[in-house]
Amino acid sequence: MAVPHALVVPFCGQGHVAALMELSHHLADHGVLVTFVYTEYTHRQVKAALPENFSSDYAGRIRLVTIPDGLSTDDDRKDACKLLSSSMNAIPSFMEELVLKINEKDEEKITFVIADGAMGFLFDVAEKLNLPRAAVWTASTWTLATLLNIPMLIEDGVIDENGFQTGDKMVQLSEGVPAFRSAHLLWLPFEDTKITEIFFKCVEKSSESMKGISHVLCNTFEELESPFLDLINNAIPIGPLLPANKAKHQPSSIWAEDWSCIDWLNQQPTCSVIYVSLGSTTVLSQHQLGELAIGVELTGRPFLWVSRPDIMGSFGGAAYPEGFMERVGRRALIVGWAPQKEVLSHPSVACFLTHCGWNSTMEAVSNGVPMLCWPYFGDQFLNQTAIVEVWKVGLELEKEDDGTVGKEEIREKLELVINDEGIRERLTHLEEKGKKATMKGGASARNFEGFVDMMKKGKMSSLEH
Repeated sequence: MAVPHALVVPFCGQGHVAALMELSHHLADHGVLVTFVYTEYTHRQVKAALPENFSSDYAGRIRLVTIPDGLSTDDDRKDACKLLSSSMNAIPSFMEELVLKINEKDEEKITFVIADGAMGFLFDVAEKLNLPRAAVWTASTWTLATLLNIPMLIEDGVIDENGFQTGDKMVQLSEGVPAFRSAHLLWLPFEDTKITEIFFKCVEKSSESMKGISHVLCNTFEELESPFLDLINNAIPIGPLLPANKAKHQPSSIWAEDWSCIDWLNQQPTCSVIYVSLGSTTVLSQHQLGELAIGVELTGRPFLWVSRPDIMGSFGGAAYPEGFMERVGRRALIVGWAPQKEVLSHPSVACFLTHCGWNSTMEAVSNGVPMLCWPYFGDQFLNQTAIVEVWKVGLELEKEDDGTVGKEEIREKLELVINDEGIRERLTHLEEKGKKATMKGGASARNFEGFVDMMKKGKMSSLEH
């Protein structure tokens, strides 16, 4: 039986790269050779974040390659319009060239393409090269269901043909499924209308592409999202996607992880630490950051705060309120980036103040950690609805009239979420269900093994409609 060789292509965002690399580790553990595609810019970031003398136990089983993203060295990749437009226009031809080059020279030819659902425009390339393909969806299946129902949303007048809402309405995709605000559709929580329009065209293309693929691998499990999984006939739950072993994994973080925080957590009492991390894209004003700092300080509890160096640098070294660092002293640790999976599985962590990214949400649920929600953009608002209203495993922060979340609101909600026994009981139930799903014989484990088995046996016709 020939070893299948998968080309795995993530979108360049931190959450996307991390999720598809975790999937690649699982594929490699099941005997699949993986060629993982970074953009050149992202690969430089990941390399710069690596510790000295880093080596991976997956070297040879997961090969790292790079392609251009179509932007020049001087282009601002925080400009979402530029990045999305360039990705859609330039990356397909670079990917085609890469596959042809590998298959011309390498004995172990690419036999399969696994692409990020956000890169749906790449499925046309795989079809052109006559390669079977599967998608990976890195957000919730609830979010995916909203994308697949874009034609219905337009027909019902919820959004216009450019994706803009016609009013803030409550949307219910099907009977028995929770309703949500139309303002929380994936592409809408942006202030810039141009970004919204480009983002909508990108997800519209992706959703159309995914409808024609028989396997959309999702980082979720049946007990967590069964109502939404029932709406999507090609969604295959294989989660939670968490490290399956203690091996040194291939790199996926664009920020250098500060492992000293684990030593610090080891010194804290069980279930005592507030973990604060608002992800790789959230940007707070200096005033808002100050309110956050004082709010966490007022709890009197130990806290671990991930404060990205790019944000701190933009404040010229005066980010925190006067005297803050001296007052919090040894009961606080502030790091530029943390190994989050290890942090959330640590027994000293009591709660998670989170931006509600899907990876973060799954990691918190899988470790039974209550969440205080502070979404910033994209699918994070819908994830908050699931956390607070559907699963009831976290609380929402209320904003003041000027859009600021005040220090007293932060202090009060942190105390509430830490002391809510109902939240902890529901989390314990979900944590157990998630573990069962990925254990041998569990539903997610069976789904993943079945997918890999089809790849190994070359039953590619069963992977396509």
